[in-house]
This record gives sequence, C-alpha cells and structure tokens, in this order.
Amino acid sequence: MVTLVSHALFAWPPKAAVARPVAKAKIYAHAKPSAALRALFVDQVESITWVYKLTPETINLPTKPDVPEIEVFELALKLPDVNHAVLRCIDKAIPFPILFVLRYGGHSQPVAAYKRPSDAASGQWVVGDYHAAPWQKDGVVRPGLPVALDLQGLYEQLLRQHLVVSARAGESLRDQLERLSLLSAKQTAAAKLETRLALTNQFNRRIEINAQLRTIRTELHALA
Repeated sequence: MVTLVSHALFAWPPKAAVARPVAKAKIYAHAKPSAALRALFVDQVESITWVYKLTPETINLPTKPDVPEIEVFELALKLPDVNHAVLRCIDKAIPFPILFVLRYGGHSQPVAAYKRPSDAASGQWVVGDYHAAPWQKDGVVRPGLPVALDLQGLYEQLLRQHLVVSARAGESLRDQLERLSLLSAKQTAAAKLETRLALTNQFNRRIEINAQLRTIRTELHALA
C-alpha cells in the first residue's frame, strides 16, 4: 500500500520541469560567500539542481509583485543535514522565492524560508528563518499543488506546509511566522530555566524558577 504524504512535497506539474544543474561557481559569483561558507558547500552538498519553475506559463497562475515566480531547487547532500547558511547563500544568489528539497539516502526533506522584496531597498530581498518539514521516504504518492488564485497565494500555501504550527483562522503568513518565532524564543527560555532548576538546590530559588516556568509554559500553550 502506498502512503499519501502532504507535508510540503508535491507532485509538481510536468510542464514546470527544468531539470538543470546549477554549478556552485555560479552561486559563488552572485553571492560572494566567504571561504568558510564555500567549504560548507564542498563538505555538505554533492550537487544542486534547478528542478521546477512555477510561472504563469508553467502553471497558469498570474503573478503578484512580491512573487513573480517560484523556483524549486533540489540539493543532493553528502550528509543527512545542511547548514542553513548554505541555503541562505543560494537564496541570496537567486532573486526569486525558492523552495528547497534536500535529498539523502533515499529520503527527501522540504526546507524553505519566507522570502520577499525588501521594503527599504529596491531590488533587494529579505529572507527569514528556515523551516523544515519532516524527512520523507522517496517513492510515496504526493498530492497535487494547492488551489490558489495567483502565485503569491500559492507560495504562501506551499510555505505554510513547512511550519510546525498551523495557521489560526484568518491569520496572515507574516503573523503566523512571527508567532512561530516567539514560540521558538519561549521554548529556548523554558529550556534554560529547566537547566537552572536542575542545578539549583536552594529552596526559595527553586520556587522562583518554578513560578517562571509555569508562566512560560502557559504562554507556550497559548502560542501553540
């Protein structure tokens, strides 16, 4: 029996296929990475392939100023992980939103960051934090693309599939991402308090830390 998976990996339209290798040197020429970052490319990335290009011509959806087209890049990895600085370097070199698919050992993982034109500098792009959906075994049945009215709507729906927290009713993508960022910060703070609690023997201090933990856990519950 096949398994249907819906976490950010899709049956991309054949008309959108590009299947074009991307030389690392091309990325270096546009993004000007440091020697240390180039070393990460060498150590972690076997190859980069531009696999799909979502445009009005390939998927019959109109553009929006923030999303003129969407690229899908596939990275064959030498290790089961990649430093997000590598992805950010590629995003810096390509002036369009990118959805990454990492491949390693017969499995694939979708990773993406919210990418939008800068409000302050024309021609510049702002790239947010990267979000990864779970690794999935290759060969499973993938769903078709979500229904959308334009490329921006499609991009937002595709990106939401990478997020660990579902959108609330009527919540914009930016608001959802801000909530997720705050959730992550609160989780980090809670972990630090738990470590302090484990190392503290003073009774009054433990009461104080426990009170702080209860407050943060309540906030975490509300955010999630």
